[in-house]
Amino acid sequence: MSKTSSKQASRQRRKAHIRKRVRGTADRPRLSVFRSASHIYAQLVDDVSGNTIVAANTLQAGLRGDDSGNKAGAVRVGTAVAEQALAAGVTQVVFDRNGFLFHGRVKALADAARAAGLQF
Repeated sequence: MSKTSSKQASRQRRKAHIRKRVRGTADRPRLSVFRSASHIYAQLVDDVSGNTIVAANTLQAGLRGDDSGNKAGAVRVGTAVAEQALAAGVTQVVFDRNGFLFHGRVKALADAARAAGLQF
């Protein structure tokens, strides 16, 4: 087993443990975060109906930049998803770190979303 596949398997195991407990509803959707090597993605999901309410990522025209893969890009995505959520009438969310450790870009996105007005 290679190092990469064992890291992915560990993340998938952590993700499964998190998703057993974390469920999003229409009133309090799940803020799901995914980070790749060069981009970061965030979306609000209503798990009851299976719909994505709002989404933002560093591939979008307004959020793209040379720093898409670092904390500055994560802050832009967190702020954008919070603004879109507030415009859609969502103020409270459940945070889903998706098996990633809560530091670095994931923490920067969460802190930016909190600063922009989301509660979780």
